[in-house]
Amino acid sequence: MTSPHEDDRFDWQAAENDLTNPAAAGPDAEVVDLDDARARRARPAADATHFDLPLDETPQRGGMLVDPPATAPNGRRPIIPAGWSGWQNIKHSVRQAAELAGYRAGFHAVRSPWYATQAAFWATVGAFRLTGRQLRWWWVTEQTGLRQAAADANDPAMWHKLHREVKATRAWRGVVLLAEAVTLAVAAPLAWATAPWWALTAGAGLAVAYLAHVGRPDDRPIITPATVAGRFRRVNPDIILRAYYAAGLGNPDKPHQRVEFGSTMARDPSGTGSQVSIDLPYGKTFDDAVKARGSIASGLDVAVSQVFITRDPSSHRRHTLWVADRDPLAQGAGRTPLLRCKPTDIWQPAPFGLDERGNKVSVDLMWNSVLIGAQPRQGKTFAARSLALYAALDPYVKLTVLDGGGKPDWRKFALVADRYAFGLAMTRDGDPAEIVLDALREIKADVQDRYERLSRLPVDVCPEGKLTREIARDPKYNMPVRAVFLDEFQEYFDLGDISKEIASLLVYLVKVAPAAGVMFVDATQRPSGVGGGQVATQFISFRDNHQVRFSLRTGSWNVSDLVLGAGANSEGYDSSTLLPSYKGVGILRGASDATPTVRTYLADADDAEKILIAARKLREAAGTLSGMAAGEDVAREIRDVLADVRSVIERGETGAQWEEIAARLAARLPEAYADVTAESISAQVRSFGVRSVDVKRSGKALKGAKADDIDAAITRRKAA
Repeated sequence: MTSPHEDDRFDWQAAENDLTNPAAAGPDAEVVDLDDARARRARPAADATHFDLPLDETPQRGGMLVDPPATAPNGRRPIIPAGWSGWQNIKHSVRQAAELAGYRAGFHAVRSPWYATQAAFWATVGAFRLTGRQLRWWWVTEQTGLRQAAADANDPAMWHKLHREVKATRAWRGVVLLAEAVTLAVAAPLAWATAPWWALTAGAGLAVAYLAHVGRPDDRPIITPATVAGRFRRVNPDIILRAYYAAGLGNPDKPHQRVEFGSTMARDPSGTGSQVSIDLPYGKTFDDAVKARGSIASGLDVAVSQVFITRDPSSHRRHTLWVADRDPLAQGAGRTPLLRCKPTDIWQPAPFGLDERGNKVSVDLMWNSVLIGAQPRQGKTFAARSLALYAALDPYVKLTVLDGGGKPDWRKFALVADRYAFGLAMTRDGDPAEIVLDALREIKADVQDRYERLSRLPVDVCPEGKLTREIARDPKYNMPVRAVFLDEFQEYFDLGDISKEIASLLVYLVKVAPAAGVMFVDATQRPSGVGGGQVATQFISFRDNHQVRFSLRTGSWNVSDLVLGAGANSEGYDSSTLLPSYKGVGILRGASDATPTVRTYLADADDAEKILIAARKLREAAGTLSGMAAGEDVAREIRDVLADVRSVIERGETGAQWEEIAARLAARLPEAYADVTAESISAQVRSFGVRSVDVKRSGKALKGAKADDIDAAITRRKAA
């Protein structure tokens, strides 16, 4: 392999030959300036170019150093610490110290009875231990070994000498212990009779504390600490290199296989971890680092949930490594800020949660459709509902809430939703499947009408030919922003014949409606699909036409890719790696340039009800409460299918093929049959006992219905 700089090399051997043998160089040979050639050879590598472009950019410094210097650049430490310089800093430091002291005082006050019980017990033990120590001191037990050694050595002189010494020591120490006992016997009653109560209390406390200290084992402290310092991994370049080499991402002994740093080791601005830019060896890729994430975590001696690898767009071998001090996803994001119950604006991003670094994450609902997928009981419905609550607090947003699962989580949206359907069982409001179908038909007609009306508006009102905030909030245009929320939407793809039209409408709307100011937020626990045939194909088309994806924990990387979109796993995003203990935690893709792991805000049933009650009051004040929430009768108009089909069979025709019937119904009665198919109309008509028979048209026989059979079915129905 040749060097990229070989154009700058100089053939010294040829030059010397030319100088020593000018004839060999030819009559047109140039005289080479050796000094200039040597200067070119000594040119710094940083000046080397290839096609007049720098080969590599100069690495940029990172942020704050991991170990910031304790002194100023001039080498002097500040006379007054930063925490005590200035009134604001002093107040902050005092407040922090007071809060910590108050917490510790409360912590120990609650446990003080238990501390007293333990102190009394261990003080009793300590009294016996102290007595034993004094007896052993009096008896001079440490000399026993010396006398035994003298006896073993058959040295009676030494034994007698030691014996006399121990007798004298015992006599003197006995006098000391006797004096101590007499002093204690006299002083205790005297103190009890003359000393004030506070002195007795203090003395008793000190005595109990000392005896408890003597009596308790070393590994059994009586007072437990109120705060415990966390265990953090101090990340430095040596540890990172060790981890990467152990993961097989390079070789320190080969010059071209070494891992390098593209930035200085830095602390995250939030102070929750360390980060650095990594340049892998040539030939190693970002995908290799993602696959080795577990091995990197092992090399760093941290949990895999603390290691985050982010792609660098400038090079496929470069990425940013962020190592959290502790698992950033184990702690929830807290209650939703929507509990303030203030009006929201759908044209502004909706608060969604916190990312792994504690930064706020929001989702722009306008012009987007959002897909949420997960295993059951991972927080999927709560995530979708948090976005619905944000939309509900904007009184100018028209809500449609359709829950195929029929869970209690969405029921309170009946307070504000223009259309709603919960579950699949018949209710007082009608058949939920029919309500869903009618709602989707109405939305499709509204979308088509909007595009036509927007195209006719003057440029000064509609400058870009699309919905604006002013148009959406002006009652004279009647084009409010609409938000459709579907939970467990897979249920609507598995209802038999009616699912064909529902599926067709959903695919059309998710592709076309967002640009008309109609957004979709759709959640499912079956992203792989349901059913078969055309409906299954439409399910996939519906699922894949969402711009924003949010995947909570899934069962495998394949399912994660279905939710997050193809290629997510190869980019390092796999929701199946999220721990089962994480609730409401998922990977958000498509909402911004970044793909964060988000801890969603919590809004439980009580929170949701409080927010929805406030949202209804806002709509009543703005005069925008509509549809089913306002008590309007929005039940679907019941069509006489037999009569409609009979009306499209022309005079003189004995029957019509199902394709003809469907096309004629869509043309003549578009408000009811705009999306009808040959299969769906055949199923509806055959349910009345009408036969599906061959009907000839232009020499071709296809299945259809005879006029006589339809007339007979109408007669039977009247007779019944």
